[in-house]
Amino acid sequence: MPYECDVITLFPEMFNAITQYGVTGKANKNGIFRLNLWNPRDFSENSYRAVDDSPYGGGPGMVMMAKPLETAIMNARDRQRTLGIDKTEVVYLTPQGQRFNHRMAERLSQSQGVILLCGRYEGIDERVITRQVDAEISIGDYVVSGGELAAMVVIDSVVRLIPGTLGDPESAEQESFVNGLLDYPHYTRPEQYCDSRVPEVLLSGNHAQIRRWRLQQALGKTWLKRPDLLELKEMQGMTEEETMLLDAFKRSCKG
Repeated sequence: MPYECDVITLFPEMFNAITQYGVTGKANKNGIFRLNLWNPRDFSENSYRAVDDSPYGGGPGMVMMAKPLETAIMNARDRQRTLGIDKTEVVYLTPQGQRFNHRMAERLSQSQGVILLCGRYEGIDERVITRQVDAEISIGDYVVSGGELAAMVVIDSVVRLIPGTLGDPESAEQESFVNGLLDYPHYTRPEQYCDSRVPEVLLSGNHAQIRRWRLQQALGKTWLKRPDLLELKEMQGMTEEETMLLDAFKRSCKG
């Protein structure tokens, strides 16, 4: 059974980027996940198909109305129920949500499906959030024009974790953030490029040494670029090997 992803959006055409290209496009073609799009305008009750109105209390911009959104969500829920999915999480993409990370992607990928709600304008009527939304997710502390781009980020991150999406199962296991660290450096042919050469350890054929080098580089890169991630990993507990490798990396930087 494919992973069922329903999206509530005013711009369904934007999601061609997900269904037609790259890893997610291939997964969609192979039946690993299925994307279903719901336009709130189809559930509008006026002849202009309007889905927004001015905010109570005044202020700039417009707010998406409750009923078209809620009706679209309910239709998405009903569709998934017909497939035997009884508990589908409704996720609202908003700057006010919890920061999206790899663990959230893992959690969503382990369910049978999800419903993503894309806001526009100044936001959506709060009563939709209260009545229908299970979680709020943000992809970062900045503002984009709508939830569609955020939804595509979430879909891509989740779908690549579903078994069968990536040709090599180890690819997902070795990517950045999987173990709480940034990725190690990668190299390919030629061995010598301009004045830079591939590290000798990667040419050695010694898989144990290569593993230790990559782990040390991942630890070191995280220490240099994302100390917040390293601090979290230290709180969760580092192995004796990780501690020794990181200490050696730090000494090499100071030397």
